[in-house]
Amino acid sequence: MAATGPRPYELIRRKRDGLELSAAEIAVLVDGFVSGAVPDYQMSAFLMAVFFRGMSAAEIATLTRAMRDSGETLDLSSFGGRTADKHSTGGVGDKVSLVLAPLAAAAGLVVPMMSGRGLGHTGGTIDKLESIPGFDTALSTDAFLRQLDQIGVAMVAQSDRLAPADRRMYALRDVTATVESIPLIAASIMSKKLAEGCDNLVLDVKFGRGAFMQKMVDAEALARTMTAIGNANGVRTRALLSSMEQPLGLALGNAVEVEETIACLRGAGPADLRELTLRLGAEMMLLAGVEASREAATARLARLLDDGSALERFRGMVVAQGGDPAYVDDPQRFYRPAVTLPVVSRARGVVAGIDTLEVGLTIVALGGGRARLYEPIRHEVGVLLNRKVGDEVDAGDVLAQVLAATSAAAGEAVQRLQAAIVISGALDAAGRGGQPPAATPFILDLPQRT
Repeated sequence: MAATGPRPYELIRRKRDGLELSAAEIAVLVDGFVSGAVPDYQMSAFLMAVFFRGMSAAEIATLTRAMRDSGETLDLSSFGGRTADKHSTGGVGDKVSLVLAPLAAAAGLVVPMMSGRGLGHTGGTIDKLESIPGFDTALSTDAFLRQLDQIGVAMVAQSDRLAPADRRMYALRDVTATVESIPLIAASIMSKKLAEGCDNLVLDVKFGRGAFMQKMVDAEALARTMTAIGNANGVRTRALLSSMEQPLGLALGNAVEVEETIACLRGAGPADLRELTLRLGAEMMLLAGVEASREAATARLARLLDDGSALERFRGMVVAQGGDPAYVDDPQRFYRPAVTLPVVSRARGVVAGIDTLEVGLTIVALGGGRARLYEPIRHEVGVLLNRKVGDEVDAGDVLAQVLAATSAAAGEAVQRLQAAIVISGALDAAGRGGQPPAATPFILDLPQRT
C-alpha cells in the first residue's frame, strides 16, 4: 500500500523549488510509484527536479533505502561476514568482474555478484557471460544461495524482485535525459547493492572519456556519495577511481572479452586488466579481514591467478550455471566473426590518444551493444586493439582489428576507429622525435579530505 502524506504534486513542486524532502515524503513518491498511485509523468517530473536541484546527503540516503525496500532483500548472514562484491560504474573493455569474482572466491571470499547488461557505449557483464553457450544468468534465489554455499561464487542478472523501484525509475531516466545525476546514480547503484545483503563492497568509479563521469571531480563526488551510503547502512564500502581514457585490456566486445578473461585467469592477459583486478581484489580482502595488508593480499591473489586456482573456480561456476566448460578449456571454440578487417596506421609516430567513447559506440554500431535494454546483440563482433596509448608505430602497422558480421559494417567501423586512434609526434628514420603523451594515473585512491 502506498504511504500516506502530501500529494505528489506538492512534493514535486517543493523539490523543483530546491527544498529538502523528509523521509516520509520521499516514501510517498517511491511507494506510490511502485504501487501505481504515482504515474510515470509525475515521477519523471520529480526526477527532472532532482537533476537540476540535487539532493542533500540525507535525502539521497532516504531515497536509496526506499528503493531498496521496494522489493525483496537477501539474507547472507549465514556466510559469517565473508561476502564481498565489486561494482564498476561502467567502461569499454571492462571485464574485471569476470576475472575478479572467481579469483576472490578462490581466496576464500563469498561473492554474490549481480550484474547488468550493457547499455549505451559500455559493455555488460551479463552479455559477456551469455557468450558461453548454455550459461544461465537467471538463477532462482534458492539456486543462487546454494551455489554460493557450494563454490563461493555466482554471477547472475539483477533480479526484477530486487529494488524494482530502481528498475522502473531507471527506465524513465533513460528516456527523459536524467541519467547523469549523482544523487540518482548513487541511489540506483546502492539500492541494488544494499538489497543483495553483502557485507563488503568495493566500488570502481571510472573517470575519463569513456566513463559516464568524464570529469575526475564528478567521479570523486559520486564515489564519496556511494561510500557514505554503504557505510551508513552497515556495508563496509571502499572506492577507487580508475581511468577510462583508453579501453581496458585489448579485447573489446563480448565473446572476445571472455577469451581475454580466460587468458588472465591462466596467469597471462593484458597488464592493465591484471593490475586493476589485483588492486580491487586486494581491497575486497582487506575489507573482509582476510588479509592484514594490501601487499599480502595482492601477492596471494597473484598466486591464485598464476597457479590456476582462479581458473578452476571460474570453470566450476560455468558448469554450475549450465554453461559449456569446453569453451573455458578451449577458447578457440568461441564464435568467429564473418569479416575481419585491420585498422592501419597512416603515419609513423606515437599513439597519443584513443577516443574510448567512440570505440564503445563503434562496437554498438557493429551490433555488440544496444541502444535499448534487452535488444538482441551479436556476441561475436568487437574490436581487438594491437596498440595502446604511448606505443610507437610505423606507417602501415595494424592498430586494431575489426570483427564484424558484414563487410559494410566492418568498413564503417574501420573509418571510425581510424579517426578515434590519434597518432602524433612523428619519428625520424632513427626513431627520434616522438614523445609519448603524459601518462594519466590509471588507478587512484579516493583522496582524503583535509
